[in-house]
This record gives sequence, structure tokens and C-alpha cells, in this order.
Amino acid sequence: DVVVEDGDGKRKAEDDPASDPDNLLTFMPLGAGQEVGRSCHILSFKGKTVMLDIGIHPAKVGRNSLPYTDLTPAEDVDLILVSHFHLDHCGALPWFLLKTTFKGRVFMTLATKHIYRLILADYVKVSNIAAEHMLYDEKDIEKSMDMIETVNFHEEKTVDGIKFTAYNAGHVLGAAMFLIEIAGVKILYTGDYSREEGDRHLMQAEVPPVRPDVLVAESTYGAHNHEPRQERETRFTSTIHKIVAGGGRCLIPVFALGRAQELLLILDDYWQSHPDLHDVPIFYASVLAQRCMKQYQTFVYMMNERIRKQTSAGLNPFNFRHIDNLKSLKHFEDLGPSVVLASPGMMQSGLSRELLELWASDSRNGVVIAGYSVEGTLAKEILNQPEEIVAMSGQRLPRRCQVHSISFSAHVDFQQNSDFIRTLRPPHLVLVHGEASEMARFKTGFLRDYVDLQEQYPIQVYTPKVTQAIELYFRGEKMAKVIGMAAQGGPAAAGTVSGILIKRAFDYHLVHPDELKNYTELSTTVLQQRQIIEFAHPFALLETYLSRLYGPDVIVATDADGQSALSIRNGRVMLIHRPAVPPGGDKPARPSAVIMQWQASPEADMWADAVLTMVLHIDTTHAGLRMAMPVLPEDEAAFARRLYSYLLEQYGSCERREDILRVTVDDIIADVNPSTLDVECGDKRVRTMVGGAVRRLHLAFRSFTCL
Repeated sequence: DVVVEDGDGKRKAEDDPASDPDNLLTFMPLGAGQEVGRSCHILSFKGKTVMLDIGIHPAKVGRNSLPYTDLTPAEDVDLILVSHFHLDHCGALPWFLLKTTFKGRVFMTLATKHIYRLILADYVKVSNIAAEHMLYDEKDIEKSMDMIETVNFHEEKTVDGIKFTAYNAGHVLGAAMFLIEIAGVKILYTGDYSREEGDRHLMQAEVPPVRPDVLVAESTYGAHNHEPRQERETRFTSTIHKIVAGGGRCLIPVFALGRAQELLLILDDYWQSHPDLHDVPIFYASVLAQRCMKQYQTFVYMMNERIRKQTSAGLNPFNFRHIDNLKSLKHFEDLGPSVVLASPGMMQSGLSRELLELWASDSRNGVVIAGYSVEGTLAKEILNQPEEIVAMSGQRLPRRCQVHSISFSAHVDFQQNSDFIRTLRPPHLVLVHGEASEMARFKTGFLRDYVDLQEQYPIQVYTPKVTQAIELYFRGEKMAKVIGMAAQGGPAAAGTVSGILIKRAFDYHLVHPDELKNYTELSTTVLQQRQIIEFAHPFALLETYLSRLYGPDVIVATDADGQSALSIRNGRVMLIHRPAVPPGGDKPARPSAVIMQWQASPEADMWADAVLTMVLHIDTTHAGLRMAMPVLPEDEAAFARRLYSYLLEQYGSCERREDILRVTVDDIIADVNPSTLDVECGDKRVRTMVGGAVRRLHLAFRSFTCL
């Protein structure tokens, strides 16, 4: 499917010049279109292609978990921008970098790159799938690290004409939204972002200081609004308190990095203020636990002011007082009530899945789903309170444990998303990363609330399915910046600015020729033009004609060799007489000619064209007189001798055969009749080439004999 609009949101007529393919911007979700998971989008404009994220679907395995990358040749992708380290946004990156024909560049923030390595290594280890279905191994992850480049927040980079800037997205540590500019058209991709106020460790997402032409935004929570932060924290801690107080175990499935750190901060503070809970252990169950926490301590500058202040005061907010790390169930003594935060968050495999299978049958135990659950995963299934769950072994287990959903998911809710879009007021909004029903609800609710701005800032909202392309046309104006000497004095009231126009990718600059080497790797040079025109008349005749036409602009002169010359327009064009050299002498024979010389410039080129026209006109006008002259028999014999010498010199082969001369050119034979000037040859190219040479020599010979 294809949706076609123009830059103003109007349908295009087929004959509309704005429908020029060169002005077409295409956006296509290869994943996360009316779904959550395997985020991957292709943005194409002006011959440039950008891939936004490349994740895997948490509910699928092997190649089935990949985005539909086969719809875009990997070698056509110039740039990949990865928003953050969650598997549904970066999980397919090693496969794409190493198992396809991709030759472009890939960028993410430094924090994302560090954590990407840990997350994907853990994914490879805990994935409960056969080796033949694995997309890559740990060696591939290490190789991919060498191909990844980093970008800082607010740093503008340019790759092959594509400009992009990263802004803090707030979702997880290092998460970025990207502002992309191609040929003046700005596209903002939010990735997953959070505008939550009161987060315990992350800053809320920034609002970039620009009005984008296209905004690509997540719609994960559709028309839902999060309950107030304090109410959520109270419900979360009281639910867990109630479970452990009743003798139960509490499982909180989380991703190893992200919301886990936020929940750990909440629980550690709550346990500290409740002495009756000090005997109930809290475990952070992840093989990455210690390495993950080191990343949080390293990138403190990316966190909110609360964390930065504590760190500046010498405190480590992630040095928890009531939380211990748990690498595996081998090290776990399940002797009573406890709280375990275990990865992965979707419970498809790993420690969280093992603990659920261990505890599901006891009604005193509880599972608290604290994040977004993707369709098709066990985390989503258990929210429906099923009577049974299927173990990884295939065994069916009774589900009697409590299930609670208290979302701390770091995604914007309806109001936060709507306010963000209203602030930016883009003419085009593309919704991604949301189930079809949630996208539809958000679109309906947003347009209802946006009615007060629709007339002044009209907006088109798109909800593309996976592989459905959105086509937009942007005409735009080309603007050139005048810099250096060319800009001195400012623009004249009604004058013309001149210089050399430089194009780099989609940027234009006008510079003074003398400064070309200052702004480019180019340099200027002087081009001296020289043209020889056969002219069989007295040189004085040419002087007479040109003097009558141009008057004082024509001055009689001589060249360095003492030959007669004419200077035209103060030497802009010089005409030099080259006398004929008759055959039979010491020097090679040549016809009389005029040598025209000038230094290339717009004005000199114009004068040279005018003078050349006059020379040819004089030669043509007086040609009839020459042609009327009889050619004597002795002249024909002289011409045949001269023709033989000329062809031998020109082609290196010429034989006399009765009344013809036989020439061999590239092993092709051509027979020339000096009397009739006819050329017989089976090869049209050689016949034309030799015939032209014969006729030119004959014309020069007759002109010379006429004089």
C-alpha cells in the first residue's frame, strides 16, 4: 500500500510539477507498523536512505523475529541510527551489519553502545532456541562493535549529505531521538521516549527547538494516560508489601537495564523506611547485574539532577542498602518471602521464566508486571489471568499466583504524547510502535484535541502498517550562502552578486574565485585557448573586414615571431597569420591559416565566437572565386604526389596502385582516387575519415594554387 500526499498535505494531481520523483520523500515501516516490536523504518529522500532502528520481535524467534529488511537492498542504506539498547530496537543490528551487503555507517550514543554489547551478549546466552535459528553469536557482536560510531546529545553530524542531531529521549540511559535533515527537509524520529516528571534517575525527553516537516512518533499507550506518579509508587510498594507479608514470593520481570534501575531505587527507599521488611531479601537477578550497574555509574552525566547531586556529594545512589545481586537459581536459597527483579521482561526465557514456572502454582506468590508487554509474549498472556501456563519444557503448569499490572513503562502516555506534538506542530505526523487499535484511538483523540490549531497549523496523521509506504512531496527552494569576499559590503540595492557556486551534498555557497581554494579542495587556473582556421586569402583582407566591423577595437600588430597579427578588443582576441608552406620544400607543406588565441572568459569567449564567424564568412564568400580557377594537369599530378605524402604521414601506410592510392587503417583497406577524390572502403567509419582528410587537403591545395 502507498499513501501519497504533498508537503502541504494535499492530494497530488498526476500533472502537478511537485510530483517530480526527485521531490519524493518515502517513509516505510519494516517493523513496528501497527505493532510493537522489531522497530525498523526506512526513510528515503533525494537519493539518500536512512534506517531508523533495527530490532527483533520478542515474541518470535530466528529469522521470523526480523523486520522485513528484504524490501530495501542493504547496500542502498547510507546510514543507520539506533535510538536505544532495547532488543526490539537494536537486536537485529549485528545480523544486518555482518550478514547482509550493508556498506553504510551506523550511529548511537556512547551509553547505548556500551550497554548494547551487554544486552545482546545476554540475549545470545539465555535464548532458548536451537543454534541453527540463532541470528548471530558473541563473536558477531564483538565485530559489530568496531563498526558502530557514537554521537553525543546536541552534536550535529553529517554523513554523505545527511545531517542529524541526537536529543535526549529519556526512555532509558542513553536513549536518543534523532532530528534528520536532508536537502532542507527535517524529520524528527522520537524512538521510544518519556516525558515523565518525577522519575528517580532519568531526565525527561527534550523538545527539540525546531518545527520538523515530518514527526515520526511512538504511540505505544494510545489513548491511555498513566496514573499519577505518586499513586503508582504507592500501589506498587503496597502490593509487594502485601504479597511478602502474606508469606509469598514476588516476581517482577524486567529488562536488565532500564526500568529495573528505577524500580530498584523505589524499593530500596521503601525498605529503608519499613524496618519490618528488613528481613525480606530483594534480589536483582541478572547475570549482567554488576556490569549493568557500572554503566549507570559511568554515565551519571546523562541522568537527572537528583542523581547528579548525590554523585557530586560523594554518594552512590546505586549502592543499594537492601538489594543483592543474583546470577542464577544455583545461588538462590528459596527459603521464604522474597522479592526478585529478574530479566527478561517478556518472560520468554531466562531467569524470569524459570522463577515464574517455580512459583506460579502458589496463590500466596505474586507477579507484578511493571512495564509494557508485547502481544504474543508470556508477559502479555499472563495479564489475562490464564488457569495454566506452558513451561519451556512443554509441560502445562497451573497458574494460581496473583498477577498485578502497575506500569512504570518509560513511554509517553496520551497526554504527554499529545502535548509534545502540539508543541512541535509538524505538518505531517507518522505514528509507529503501537498496536493498530491503540494507534487508531490516539489518532482520533489527538485530532479531536488539535482542532483549535488545525486551521493555523494543519496536520496530517498517518498510521502505516508494516511495509506500507508513506509518500510525501517536498518542493523546497534552493538557497546559497554568500561567504568570504563575495559577501563584503552586503547585498547591493538592485545589484547582482557574482562568484563561484559550490554545492556540497545539499548545501550551496557562493564564493569569490580567488577564495575557491579556501573553501574547497579546488583551485583556479587560466585557460589559454588556441584555434587554427584554414584561410586561403590575403591576411590584409581579414584586417579590412574586421576594421570595418569593429573600428578602433582592431589594431594591427605582430607576434613574437614577427608574423602579421590583429589585436581585437585590447588583446582579448589575437589573430595571427600563418603563411602557407608549398610542397616540395625542406619543410612539411601546409596551407595558409589564421591562428586565433584568447584567454578564456565569458567576454573573451563571446569575442572569439564573433571573430570566428567573420573569418569563416570571409572564407566562404570568396570561395567561389577560388573554385572557378581551372586545375591544370600538372597541378593534378602535384596534388597526387602531395596526397600520397600526406596519407603516408597520416596513416603510416600508402601504396601507389595505377590510378589509386591504397591506405590501410587499423587493418582496413581504403582506395583513394586522387582525380575524383572518391574513396572506396567497406568500413563506413574509415571511408568517412579518409574521405574527409582527402577533401581538406584538396581544398587547401587549390586555395594555395589560386594564390
